[in-house]
Amino acid sequence: MRWVIGIALLAFQLAAIVYARFVPSRYFCWAPFDMQTAYTAEVRVNGRTLPAADVLRRYRRPARGYDNRSVQHVIDIFQQTEQRYHPADRTEVTLRYRVNGHPEQTWQWATGTR
Repeated sequence: MRWVIGIALLAFQLAAIVYARFVPSRYFCWAPFDMQTAYTAEVRVNGRTLPAADVLRRYRRPARGYDNRSVQHVIDIFQQTEQRYHPADRTEVTLRYRVNGHPEQTWQWATGTR
């Protein structure tokens, strides 16, 4: 019985690693952190651009920084913070990022504009 449980656990982990190679976020598996993401976040809340110190306070992430995981992790932090903690604010987030030195890309998101 212990063998069956051990093999099932290893098979599950292997399947999670393979799955993670084909999705933008890599939560809950041992996929390697093979992405270096450099990003800059610009945030406007209720029409006011937040200075870097306020971005750090609001998201617990610097306005300009690096992350060694998938860029989706950084995006999730900004998006989930707004949805969970500031749903009443009118917020615009622009995230400019480079993954592994490739050309810059932009992600934009807005809330409270309905």
